[in-house]
Amino acid sequence: MNPNSDCLPPSAPQGDTATRYNAPALEKGLDILEALSGSSEGYTLNQLAKAVDRNVSQIFRMVVVMQRRGYIQADDNDRYTLTLKMLRLAHQQPPIKRITQAALPLLNELSERTRQSCHLAVYEQGRMVVVAQVDSPERWSFGLKLGSLMGLTDTSSGHVMLSYQDEIGRSRMLNNHIKIEGELEMDPGHLFSLLADVRRVGHSVMPSIQIQGVTNVAFPVRGLGQQVVAAINVPYIARIDGGPCPSIEQVKLVQMDICRRLSHQLGADDTSES
Repeated sequence: MNPNSDCLPPSAPQGDTATRYNAPALEKGLDILEALSGSSEGYTLNQLAKAVDRNVSQIFRMVVVMQRRGYIQADDNDRYTLTLKMLRLAHQQPPIKRITQAALPLLNELSERTRQSCHLAVYEQGRMVVVAQVDSPERWSFGLKLGSLMGLTDTSSGHVMLSYQDEIGRSRMLNNHIKIEGELEMDPGHLFSLLADVRRVGHSVMPSIQIQGVTNVAFPVRGLGQQVVAAINVPYIARIDGGPCPSIEQVKLVQMDICRRLSHQLGADDTSES
């Protein structure tokens, strides 16, 4: 039974509500947000209008209001980009807030012990999203920005999330997959072979497909019922000078310990699931 069925006019078939009850202004605003989320450099007003298949006069007021409310911003060249307001709102949701609050002290410990940057990523509507991040304590570091979108099929974090789903869950995630800017096509056979390897060894280690010289190391984070709810990734950079630098194998041991402890805080029992 539809919980909202009592709110519908008796003559309106419930199956037709998606097309009968539209909110054009809301859809216009959502189109703008979705268009900006897919651009790393932002859009001018003319470019944004083209991206959402409207003219400037149709979106001008909406853009002004969204800027005033803090959802988008404009630089000196009048290029519009998203702010982090939606990310902040998302972090106020109990599940994400709980995960990030539990994860941040452990991510700081991971960074200190490995001398590497690290981040926590979750699956969200066909992509991976960085919801917590800590820089390396070294004088140089490489890491993803908080709120960054990552590919589902070409990243170690995405592989970890996909590999621990059942067949139905994995199919649903792949069917909802939204490619991000720069994401490469992944041969399905090769992808499923990679996922099988991740499931077999319990983590993912792969050279970055985006940045040369970086090796991504990702482990699963579990919650209630041993469900994988996130992935912790270390974008490993090897030092070639005389400074101390834990090896990838040493990083993996620390990372596994951190993920086990975070999983325990999130309600997972101590029995690992293969």
